[in-house]
Amino acid sequence: MDVICQAKSGMGKTAVFVLSTLQQIEPVAGQVAALVLCHTRELAYQICHEFERFSTYLPDIKVAVFYGGVNIKVHKDLLKNECPHIVVGTPGRILGLARDKDLGLKNVRHFILDECDKMLESLDMRKDVQEIFKMTPHDKQVMMFSATLSKEIRPPMEIYVDDEAKLTLHGLVQHYIKLSELEKNRKLNDLLDALDFNQVVIFVKSVNRAAELNKLTRYKSFKEGHKRILVATDLVGRGIDIERVNIVINYDMPDSADTYLHRVGRAGRFGTKGLAITFVASASDSDVLNQVQERFEVDIKELPEQIDTSTYSMNHFL
Repeated sequence: MDVICQAKSGMGKTAVFVLSTLQQIEPVAGQVAALVLCHTRELAYQICHEFERFSTYLPDIKVAVFYGGVNIKVHKDLLKNECPHIVVGTPGRILGLARDKDLGLKNVRHFILDECDKMLESLDMRKDVQEIFKMTPHDKQVMMFSATLSKEIRPPMEIYVDDEAKLTLHGLVQHYIKLSELEKNRKLNDLLDALDFNQVVIFVKSVNRAAELNKLTRYKSFKEGHKRILVATDLVGRGIDIERVNIVINYDMPDSADTYLHRVGRAGRFGTKGLAITFVASASDSDVLNQVQERFEVDIKELPEQIDTSTYSMNHFL
């Protein structure tokens, strides 16, 4: 049957579709049996890694990831010489490979959309997903996953873990700081000096403020623990799982309560402790903060002068 699954951020949705797919798949040489689509190459890379990790003792199963920014000939050669049984990728690149007949989808039995509402809210990405969907068999299983789901999505079976009002993360301490735009840099430096962090993600609103994020190698270096501070746009705000992150700083206020939820969900993964600090620099920032508190029934207080490290530090887990 087809399934849609909503569960709060960091509670293992990826493991659900990775393990269930690996349990059911019967690998046949040269045939793609499972297709996983997601909205960013970073998320695609992460999901592929999870398939590889969980299939350690399934040597016959091959997994590959495909996304833009890589020479398409590299992907075409891989499909020709070592066709994977499980394909993970972004819609644009997957559609390009399928249209060119390099990627055959006629044997797909598992069609998975991760962060499905994010993909389907973009008109261009939605069109790509729909075209890919039509290239796969009618009798496939469709699985859709997200922490927040559009009311337009109504497949035959729905699974919700906690209602939407309780999607705030267990163990996550949340505060805000009122300040002017010109005060943000000094306050950020003060916080980085004062806080006890393993890794911290600092979210900003524009690519210009986070130009270094463009290279996947830097993201990979952070994910593997070689770097401790990541400045990012909302590119890594959804789905990305980096277990060492215990602090998220909203240098710029997100544009909605949903975006706030996904950003702060980068800390406190799998029920561990975490801290989220949000800079409030305008009336519109205050409006979004109020929306967050009302929607998720949470009381976010102003950051105190002193904060107990034990309330957000993960050091006792490491």
